[in-house]
Parts: sequence; structure tokens; C-alpha cells
Amino acid sequence: MAEPTQTWLTQDAYNRLTGELAELTGPGRKDIAARIEAAREEGDLKENGGYHAAKDEQGKMEARIRDLESLLKHAVVGEVPQASGVVEIGTVITADIFGDEERFLLGNRELADGSDLDVFSAESPLGTAILGRKVGEEVSYAAPNGNEIPVKILAVDTYVS
Repeated sequence: MAEPTQTWLTQDAYNRLTGELAELTGPGRKDIAARIEAAREEGDLKENGGYHAAKDEQGKMEARIRDLESLLKHAVVGEVPQASGVVEIGTVITADIFGDEERFLLGNRELADGSDLDVFSAESPLGTAILGRKVGEEVSYAAPNGNEIPVKILAVDTYVS
């Protein structure tokens, strides 16, 4: 299995995710366990919709807990980088992608929680192609279907949450 990569987060995002993890592992787990137990007491588990719904929710919650634990374990916490005309993780990019102007954050979706910005990972094909590039530079990356997608960096802005 590949080693998880480091994820850059602001202190605010790190604190928010730490709080969510504490809620899920404490009161969240207790609540779901109580709901499963109450549904179990209703009888026949094969036809017990409440039991199956609670177990499904428990599975989703445990998956989120694992994601958060991994993310926080490998997080690098820092200040939002000030735009310098170079594409960095944590900056907002405006680019012409295959003839369409797109504006997005380069980083982790958890960083932009509550924002309407699209987010692309630095490890994505697009992120890999543009990371370290300067305003005005043109590059391309291979789409999943094999087509080359041209990209021109139009602007690099400081992310404001």
C-alpha cells in the first residue's frame, strides 16, 4: 500500500477537523451504539430497517473517522501562502483549461469546507502539471481517457476562507 502523502491545512481547518474527529469518536460513537442496541431490541434483525440503517450509518461514520485520523496524522499545518505568481498548494488558481476559464483551489477539499470553490489535489493530473508553474505558463496533462488537456495559468491568488 502506498504511503499517505502529507496534506497542507490551515490552523483553522486543522482545528475544525480535530473537533469533528472528537465528536465522532466520543458522542457520535455512543449515539450510534445506542441506536443499534435500541433497534436490536425490536426483534428480528433480518427485517429490521432501523437496525440496518443504523449499522450503515455506523459504517460511514467509522470510514470518516479513519479518513480524519489519517489526514490529521499526515497534516502539515501552516499559514495560507501569499500569492507570488507561482502555483502553490493552498493558492487559488485561475486557468484556461481546454478553452474554459476555471477558478479552483489547489489543495485538499477539507481546506475549502464551506467554500464554493472547486478543489484539485496537488497529486491529481492537473495539480501535478501546474504545481510550481508561473502565471502565463502553458502546460498540458493527460486526462483519464488519454487526451492531452492544455492549461494556461491566468492568475494565482491568495486563498481567503
